[in-house]
Amino acid sequence: MGFKCGIVGLPNVGKSTLFNALTETAAAQAANYPFCTIEPNVGQVAVPDPRLDELAEIAGSAKKIETQLSFVDIAGLVRGASKGEGLGNQFLANIRETDAIIHVLRCFEGEVTHVEGKVDPIADADTVETELMLADLESLEKRVPNLVKKAAQGDKEAKAAASVLGEALDLLRDGKPARLTQPKDEDERRQFDQAQLITAKPVLYVCNVDEGAAADGNALSAKVFDKAASEGAKAVVVSAAIEAEIVTLAADDRAEFLSDLGLEETGLARVIRAGYDLLHLLTFFTVGPKEARAWTVEKGSRAPQAAGAIHSDFERGFIRAETIAFEDYSACKGEAGAREAGKLRSEGKDYVVHDGDVMLFRFNV
Repeated sequence: MGFKCGIVGLPNVGKSTLFNALTETAAAQAANYPFCTIEPNVGQVAVPDPRLDELAEIAGSAKKIETQLSFVDIAGLVRGASKGEGLGNQFLANIRETDAIIHVLRCFEGEVTHVEGKVDPIADADTVETELMLADLESLEKRVPNLVKKAAQGDKEAKAAASVLGEALDLLRDGKPARLTQPKDEDERRQFDQAQLITAKPVLYVCNVDEGAAADGNALSAKVFDKAASEGAKAVVVSAAIEAEIVTLAADDRAEFLSDLGLEETGLARVIRAGYDLLHLLTFFTVGPKEARAWTVEKGSRAPQAAGAIHSDFERGFIRAETIAFEDYSACKGEAGAREAGKLRSEGKDYVVHDGDVMLFRFNV
């Protein structure tokens, strides 16, 4: 199961620098001019989780495998992108294929040319959001009238789609993103999700600050946090320049470097975790002598779906899931101790997986 976060923003806000640091590569060309990223770059990034380290140590696992997210570096959007400016149509199509949007905003002064001529992260956010809303507006203005006609002819699916997408269209006409739409039932929810509206995707604002503001942010990033709070979105502070430097250091030197800057962890770790939360994901684990491994499923998933994340045969032939909460596995020093303490549970098909569950699936195909 793959989950993609698309990294967007105006040119020269630090998108590609952030992407390079995330993936610890130079896969995206970072340069001081617009549109240096023409094709979207995709990087697989491990989700940091100290629980996996502990599980591997307790079980004596030969190796550990983190769960991963995909990050897509999408070329800089500019005013007029919804009408094709700056190769906008291609970029909008790339955004549409992602599950969430990570919106990088420049919150630092400096010599790097700003495409709008001034540093104003709120104005930048509004510019990009407006282009995304205009793209959705154009799409729905073509689709909704046809759906209304089909609904009038008795088409049940068209009726649900016309209702929920009509609401989204009204919001967009008022200058509001489609994510504020409230589907009335499961049919409307399904139709809304299938529409793949760009502004329906959850958003994380990443405030790219200079080195001195990496720990606590600055006045510009504070404005972004206020904006995120008003929208029910999330925001994090990162110094892309620091992150780019960190990935060049040996692993043993990184902690000291962060400490000298007054940081407890990298900004990238915060971005990855926030992206994970943004997509409403949780982690469960499988543990054995060969490997300890983290797996990803959406919150609310049941045990057979979790089994299916490992292999489709596990889901098809699911019998039960032997389950131990991470805290119990840790406290009891492993499966044997958890079993003796009565902390190992046998869960059936209706069990809703909890974050941190250590699971062993029994199946028959």
